[in-house]
Amino acid sequence: MVNLTDVDWSVIPSPEDDGAANHLSGMKIPSVLLDSTSGKRVDLAAQSGLVVVYAYPMTGTPGVALPDGWDMLPGARGCTPQSCSFRDHAKELAARGVDKVYGVSTQTTADQQEAAARLELPFELLSDSDHALADSLQLPTFEVEGKRLLKRLTLVLRDTEVVQVFYPVFPPDANAAEVLNWLA
Repeated sequence: MVNLTDVDWSVIPSPEDDGAANHLSGMKIPSVLLDSTSGKRVDLAAQSGLVVVYAYPMTGTPGVALPDGWDMLPGARGCTPQSCSFRDHAKELAARGVDKVYGVSTQTTADQQEAAARLELPFELLSDSDHALADSLQLPTFEVEGKRLLKRLTLVLRDTEVVQVFYPVFPPDANAAEVLNWLA
């Protein structure tokens, strides 16, 4: 199982709260079909119970260089550690009442399937490659090398209503523990 605990977060610039997620608390998730690493399409508005959705910019692909200066972009670095953290805490999240966990990015499903398999994720990754979810919720985004990427944030949904927003998320590998602490 992939484990990335060697990131020195003290040398990575942390993102600042720019207020771009302030409007999300209390919102209802819109009906948007997202391609999933399971091969199905998922509508977050059709989910019931307690659902955790973490958004991330993009997971690196072995053998493919990340954009120039990636590590120095506040909030960019850490997608794999964040996913691994949710993977490693999946049973604890379920024990605290979380019915489903989803990761979402603007990457293609093919890129996400590679990452989900390599990282042995027990949950689905969802592709918002057409920015339908980002646009409908006005999620915070940024652009790198002509690609529009999601800023890292985590939403806790109860019956499709956003009941908790974690933004900005830093360090990413502590995000699942933050969610667990909030659930406690």
